[in-house]
Amino acid sequence: MTSKTIFSSASGSGPFERSQAERQLALEYLAEAWNSAEEDGLESGALAHASLFAALATFVRMHGDEATADLISELPDRIRNGEYNLERSLQ
Repeated sequence: MTSKTIFSSASGSGPFERSQAERQLALEYLAEAWNSAEEDGLESGALAHASLFAALATFVRMHGDEATADLISELPDRIRNGEYNLERSLQ
């Protein structure tokens, strides 16, 4: 595994919830692939866009349009609350 991790855990709910250990392992795999792609010269913005597309397409395939739209509708508040801010300090 790589020692550099660009991701932190985000909590899930409903049909999107998985065990914390499983999510952490998945994030470690993604971080390793992300870091390899950056080392090959891919821009972070392109990686982020492709990752979002792949994640949303997977959620739609697995859970349908409506459940995915419900999940996404919660993101603005979660982003504003700092859940996806890697610089925030957890207390």
